Amino acid sequence: MARTLIRGGHVLTMDPALGDLATGDVLVEDGVIAAVAPSLPADDAEVIDATGHLVLPGLIDTHRHTWQSLVRGICGDWTLGDYYFGIRLGISPAYTADDVRLGQRVGALDALNAGVTTLLDFSHCNNTPDHSDAAVLGLQDTGIRAAFCYGFFESSPEASRFGEHDARLADFHRIAEEYFGSSDQRLTLGVSLSELFGLPWDRTVAELAAARERRALVVNHTGCVWGSVLTGGIAELDAAGLLGPDIVHVHCNTLDDAEWDALVRSGGKVSISVETELNMGMGRPVFERCRRHGLAPTLSADVISLNSGDLWHEMRFGLGLTRWEATEPVNRAGAMPEQVTTLAQEALRWTTVNAADALGLGDRIGSLTPGKRADLQLVGGGALEQHPRVDPYATLLFQTTAADVATVLVDGRVVKRDGVLTGVDLPTLTAEADTAAEAILGRVRDAGRELPGTPPGAFEALEPIARGFHAEAQEAVR
Repeated sequence: MARTLIRGGHVLTMDPALGDLATGDVLVEDGVIAAVAPSLPADDAEVIDATGHLVLPGLIDTHRHTWQSLVRGICGDWTLGDYYFGIRLGISPAYTADDVRLGQRVGALDALNAGVTTLLDFSHCNNTPDHSDAAVLGLQDTGIRAAFCYGFFESSPEASRFGEHDARLADFHRIAEEYFGSSDQRLTLGVSLSELFGLPWDRTVAELAAARERRALVVNHTGCVWGSVLTGGIAELDAAGLLGPDIVHVHCNTLDDAEWDALVRSGGKVSISVETELNMGMGRPVFERCRRHGLAPTLSADVISLNSGDLWHEMRFGLGLTRWEATEPVNRAGAMPEQVTTLAQEALRWTTVNAADALGLGDRIGSLTPGKRADLQLVGGGALEQHPRVDPYATLLFQTTAADVATVLVDGRVVKRDGVLTGVDLPTLTAEADTAAEAILGRVRDAGRELPGTPPGAFEALEPIARGFHAEAQEAVR
């Protein structure tokens, strides 16, 4: 039996029954948390000295386009429309299958380096079956835990290399059979829906049917385009009985109260991408709407072509935003708040227990509870910004970066030790990423496409098509 003892850290279990231990040990046996206590015998276990560190669960990202890691930061000054035309229709077709595998690997290692041990990978660069294989293999290469959510999006609608939508459905089932034969593995199966009303209604229904046939997690870009029916569809899904607790709804900025009520009735989950939503014009992140409707928020890094893969940033921005939302009406009345409304510990729940539940993995990860898988991290040590550590949750939320994540375990296996990713030749990997990015953008230029290449009135131009599919859906659910 493989045994590891994390000894002498300040343990934040995120389990209300266990609480926190100012000094404690965590025993891992065969990838499972066996015990958490103030002191445990080492016996024949490998000992990891956690003195001076915070020991806590690995973070969980509920929506990330991992493949975009090879064009990191290109969207820094792009709107959502620019992203759609520049990334989804411009850069994605230029990716080879090898690029997808490398992008997945770079992105997953970037996550692990920042203490993110689980991803919901919204994988929608499946331009051919080879791309689909590469997307799965890239995650497997790194040892990260992930829900691989197969996307059916067509990045080359005028010259598809895949064929009809049915061919994509068949490829999803092939991927399910080939890579997801067991539910007891680090990679689990999901489906990334095509944007509702971006294609005929019967295709959305078919995607959902395929997901549920395989008991796969579902993720959907929901309510993020203002003034358009595109990314709508909650009312129609509700009327058709297609909503459910297996769907993670991403963004949700445009939803009205009736649509929120439908999400609540269905048991659906919500993923908030704070940086994307604030920077690309999607509107106010929906923390307050979640609170009002009794839904537990989760967080996502979303487009790595814009954002950092570091969830510490997302938590920090999100916590600041929720506090501002509560303070604004008080300030406008000419007063100051008497207390903050959201605590740092609650923000950490967004990326641990809340996120684990959203992915259907609450019985396996999200807290340092004996019996759960040993996905955990050690943060701190000698870093200047980690001292003095008066409040551990405040330190994590306001003082921590990926550089402060010292050691990371997934399934009990050490994937980062003493600040260094294990088994990774970082200079070679970063050089490969640089070379691949240059080649991808070269192919975009060779195709005669300027980036982002957004036509005037981009969403207005799409609206007649979307409204046609919307009308079709309304007729179908009557």
